[in-house]
Amino acid sequence: MNEKVIVGITQGDINGIGLEVVLKTLIEPSITDICTPVLFSSQKTVSYYRKVLGIEEFNFNPMRDFSQLNTKKVNVFICYEEEVNIEMGKPTELAGKYAFISLQKATEALVANQINALVTAPINKNTIQSPDFTFVGHTEYLGAKLGGDPLMLLCSDNGLRVAVVTGHIPVKDIASKITIDTVAKKITQLHQSLIKDFGVRKPKIAVLGLNPHAGDNGTIGNEDKDIIIPAIQKANLGSLIYGPYAADGFFGNGTYKQFDAILAMYHDQGLIPFKTLAFNEGVNYSAGLNAVRTSPDHGTAYEIAGKNLANEQSFKKALYTAIDIYKNRKLYSEISANPLPHGHLKKER
Repeated sequence: MNEKVIVGITQGDINGIGLEVVLKTLIEPSITDICTPVLFSSQKTVSYYRKVLGIEEFNFNPMRDFSQLNTKKVNVFICYEEEVNIEMGKPTELAGKYAFISLQKATEALVANQINALVTAPINKNTIQSPDFTFVGHTEYLGAKLGGDPLMLLCSDNGLRVAVVTGHIPVKDIASKITIDTVAKKITQLHQSLIKDFGVRKPKIAVLGLNPHAGDNGTIGNEDKDIIIPAIQKANLGSLIYGPYAADGFFGNGTYKQFDAILAMYHDQGLIPFKTLAFNEGVNYSAGLNAVRTSPDHGTAYEIAGKNLANEQSFKKALYTAIDIYKNRKLYSEISANPLPHGHLKKER
């Protein structure tokens, strides 16, 4: 458990704040004491940002294959050699192209077990689109490449964890995606992740309703009583799954503090209160995959790109969380590998 975890890091959109928060995190000397970082980028791009940020003392080990990995330094895996035109604060197809190159190389390394975990910097979901990337975001792409069924789970140091049944889909399509099987599956995934990834022995989970006031027993929609309640029963995880709760009151009166995690029905229902309560500290974790992937809970922030104003705390938390989850998964695998067989005690007379 004391091994140094090899953490792959994507560069994200080179015109956004991704590389700024990455380098601000990696410049700390203590980082290489707890992990071996591998940034998937290029010497020229990293050197450019090093100059822009005024941190030219930041040293790194350039590598073209993993035989050149230096476990005592920050490593930069060279994904491309050419000099790229960086336009701070502008969404461009060129930036999308190199964001995908970085993500593709990092994912290949994760699949090949050359890195233990992956932390992704923010991308622009529009400019990254191409014949090779037809996904609505990181989560969907990694779900296709890594195996497993991804569950978007936002988490913070204060114990707040929020997962969503539906992620990056239009609001008009949400209700059609809320089914008994889907909700029950997400409850089960969240329950398993809390045990394996976060070390919660008996998870207590709250499930939010879809409609205002959780439908008011059918007065404002039937999904809550006809779908969500049966889904909780179908998950059959005991008495520690509660709901459905009306989302506004649930967060407004602090009920969320009583639970290990919350399952929201859709993206904004869960992420708006989460980011209100834990912005700059939140981490986006893709639970349910066959590998560990985290990211900061913010986007490209073009409006402050290149101004040296970006706060790196969320990215730093994402890095630490990836390390912790990788170690928790390994520990869980070790302690559950050879369980003792169940036996019957003989009573002495």
